[in-house]
Amino acid sequence: MPAEPTLRDRFKEGLDAPICLTWELTYACNLACIHCLSSSGRRDPRELDTAEAKRIIDEMVEMSVFYVNIGGGEPMVRTDFFELLEYATENNVGVKFSTNGTRITRANAEVLAAMGYLDIQISLDGADRVTNDAVRGEGSYDAALGAMEHLSAAGFGPFKISVVITRQNVTQLDEFQALADRFGAELRLTRLRPSGRGVDSWDLLHPTTAQQRDLYQWLMAHPMTLTGDSFFHLNALGDPIDGLNLCGAGRVVCLIDPIGDVYACPFVIHDQFLAGNVRNEGGFAQVWRHSPLFTELRQPQSAGACASCGSYDACQGGCMAAKFFTGLPLDGPDPECVYGHGETALASQKVVLGRRPSADHSKPGAISLATR
Repeated sequence: MPAEPTLRDRFKEGLDAPICLTWELTYACNLACIHCLSSSGRRDPRELDTAEAKRIIDEMVEMSVFYVNIGGGEPMVRTDFFELLEYATENNVGVKFSTNGTRITRANAEVLAAMGYLDIQISLDGADRVTNDAVRGEGSYDAALGAMEHLSAAGFGPFKISVVITRQNVTQLDEFQALADRFGAELRLTRLRPSGRGVDSWDLLHPTTAQQRDLYQWLMAHPMTLTGDSFFHLNALGDPIDGLNLCGAGRVVCLIDPIGDVYACPFVIHDQFLAGNVRNEGGFAQVWRHSPLFTELRQPQSAGACASCGSYDACQGGCMAAKFFTGLPLDGPDPECVYGHGETALASQKVVLGRRPSADHSKPGAISLATR
């Protein structure tokens, strides 16, 4: 009798609705982080309006989407942000939104604390002002901590501190945890992807092989730390990190961008991974259930160049976004493969970083490593 498929096997085949739908409400942003995966800064004039956004929320209700992860840009710069937030939560759609914290005033924190079914992630990329502001811009550290103070004072509850792991901050994990403990918050660590302005900052910011091994050991010692399956490529080092540990692109996750385009992965905003648009007939459900791209991604995937590696079942070949934006084939090794296979592949193919999202929304004069 054939073995029953595992939960991971079933997820690889896709679901009737995404477990987590990432929705970038706007490309507008008041910061210019040097690793921004969508090169956010300027609002796109084709941005979905309030009525269109509410229709997407209605679809989420009909499809029983588990929760929506709202981001940007900075989502709080939209004038209808609180209206959309209330519409979603009142219709029992769970909302997690990511913010740089600059718009969480004392008054806004009280409004947010009064809402149910809501989770907030405050982005912070350094446990000290110097480390953080070198990536996110001057004043961003103080703004983020101010937002945490306001949420705490308003009795919001356990919000999350979201950290993109870099070469500069990976040594500050204990300090990040202490900060989370100070506010009764949860620590969430995510992986740096070489997308958007991250193309220019990848070589400077992505952790070294030795640092990745240290990160793995730290995560194993801190199992309550959230990672959102960012680091399943590290599983080749030993016991698996908690999570699904697979690439969920087009299977259990996807992204809707500010103009309604649907992408397979929140980290690959590129025409090659564009599945459709919610403004077209059938809306989001049509794209999710019938897109040729998603159908293809849900088919069994080849191990490719990783087939001969005994760790493939553990790491699944790593992150599609990291491979794509470094120019490696999707069935090739992860560029940060802990055994160095990615570095070897990059060197042998003489691949040059340079792929970017299909549109750059950076403001003129935005901080770039090319000009630092």
